[in-house]
Amino acid sequence: MIELTTPISDDDIAKLNVGDTVEISGYILCGRDAVLPKVLKMIDEGSVDKLGVDLHGQVIFHTAVSPAGVGPTSSNKLEIESSIAPLSAAGIKLHLGKGELHKETIEALDKYNAVYAVIPPVTALLGSKTSEEKVVAFPELGMEALHLIKIDKYPAIIGAAHGRSIYE
Repeated sequence: MIELTTPISDDDIAKLNVGDTVEISGYILCGRDAVLPKVLKMIDEGSVDKLGVDLHGQVIFHTAVSPAGVGPTSSNKLEIESSIAPLSAAGIKLHLGKGELHKETIEALDKYNAVYAVIPPVTALLGSKTSEEKVVAFPELGMEALHLIKIDKYPAIIGAAHGRSIYE
């Protein structure tokens, strides 16, 4: 088991391979199809600093945050998968979700020295490993707002790294 703590460095990413099991700890962002296009717009406009969160070395979990907890949504939804390359270019190092990604997305991850990890849909387990949560932006989206949560040893498997995919 490889332990990762946010922020994640380029050296951390360089050591990861497809199929590695990891445990992620620290503060991570949570967002999915409703909020990610808004974050991309902020990046394009140069206003992403208004989030008050540095994207460099950050993890983004493709999930909503609800009273029932957090669990992965499909990362290959158009709004989510199309955000992976630009978010990686902006500094995100690890995208956390579920499902197979397109070859172009895997190549973009490699280009920006980022990885994708799949996480089992175990909401109850993840709830016990989440100690803090707050809305960072777009509160009008409710559970689909951009959240920052503090986690301890979230389990995941590296699904795409260095131009390769676990689904090949």
